Amino acid sequence: MALPYLEAVLCFMILNYIFETYLNIRQHRALKLPTLPKSLAGVISGEKFEKARAYSLDKSNFNFVREGVTIVFDITILYYKVLPWFWKKSGELATNVGLNAENEIIHTLAFLAGVMVWSQITDLPFSLYSTFVIETRHGFNKQTIWLFIRDMIKGIFLSILLAPPIVAAIIIIVQNGGPYLAIYLWGFMFALALLMMTIYPIMIAPLFNKFTPLPEGSLREKIEKLADSLKFPLKKLFVVDGSTRSSHSNAYMYGFFKNKRIVLYDTLIQQCIDNEVVSVLAHELGHWKLNHTTYSFVAVQLLTFLQFGGYTLVRNSKDLFESFGFDDQPVIIGLIIFMHTIIPVQHVLSFCLNLVSRAFEFQADAFAKNLGYAPELRGALVKLQEENSFAMNTDPGYSAYHFSHPPLVEGFFALEDLDTKKEN
Repeated sequence: MALPYLEAVLCFMILNYIFETYLNIRQHRALKLPTLPKSLAGVISGEKFEKARAYSLDKSNFNFVREGVTIVFDITILYYKVLPWFWKKSGELATNVGLNAENEIIHTLAFLAGVMVWSQITDLPFSLYSTFVIETRHGFNKQTIWLFIRDMIKGIFLSILLAPPIVAAIIIIVQNGGPYLAIYLWGFMFALALLMMTIYPIMIAPLFNKFTPLPEGSLREKIEKLADSLKFPLKKLFVVDGSTRSSHSNAYMYGFFKNKRIVLYDTLIQQCIDNEVVSVLAHELGHWKLNHTTYSFVAVQLLTFLQFGGYTLVRNSKDLFESFGFDDQPVIIGLIIFMHTIIPVQHVLSFCLNLVSRAFEFQADAFAKNLGYAPELRGALVKLQEENSFAMNTDPGYSAYHFSHPPLVEGFFALEDLDTKKEN
């Protein structure tokens, strides 16, 4: 008798939706609180608090609808065996246009093309509403409908360009991997990750944003001085025109070995004074100096290898495929089914990674504080909180489960605690 794999997956999905909805309700109640947390009273203005509160509640309401629709779609697709029907129809379509659907790579690409079209159609209303209603209502959206469409077209083009060779390679590896399949798959994905980390900022990101060197001046001098003091091999320092799409702000760094680059959003420069921008980078450089990026990358690679190891154990399970309505065992379908079967494990691992990430954030704050940037970093955190309208009141359970970064109440006053400990 075949095991009820499909029923178990559907059960996990429903239980997970109920649990996350419970956390969302708790967070929604926290967002509705009409006053600031006591620890932030006098730090955040009442006007900024009300703006952030309205923005967060709008996003929360939208999230309830989006997640409800998503779970209904996902359960319907699995329960009514839409996937095997879609797999069969994609093969027929490939044959009708003169392609050989017996070739699994061609059949898979036809299937994924249909999935991409479906995803674009179902996701578009949510993306449009989020961007042109919620973000516009609260003053964050800066992009036009034409820019939105152009970005979407570029994303589709990149998928068409990059997906076929990647999918073909995965299918060939699975078909010929033998007992070392997990190692081969991990090795390919590792190489692919390194490749994408290399070409994304150089070839892909510039398709969507304009990157210009940070002009000579006080800010550039301070950043270069900080990098030199930490022996950070800074090669290029860019400003990205994030303001063309949103007034949200950010900063990040990338690059391998002795070829590091830092990117500042123009909105960050507009919202913070020079020393505050430098304090944010001191925090980011703390992650580099403390090897957080390396540790995180290694952890992700280890988890990826373990996942591929699990996949090799179930990929030849005929009962598993039959439970989802498949007579044959296509590689891509096996991966999709496997990712559904490990839903509980994924959420536990995600929670654990969030805990580690939050610990790293506090360590990076301490690093910036030890460099003498505590006052500036506190000022930057407050400005970023106000300008980006981040949630001021957060539910502890929701925060612990979802946030890889601590909310302002925790991060801001952790810096004050560090100062207090030093004085004592």
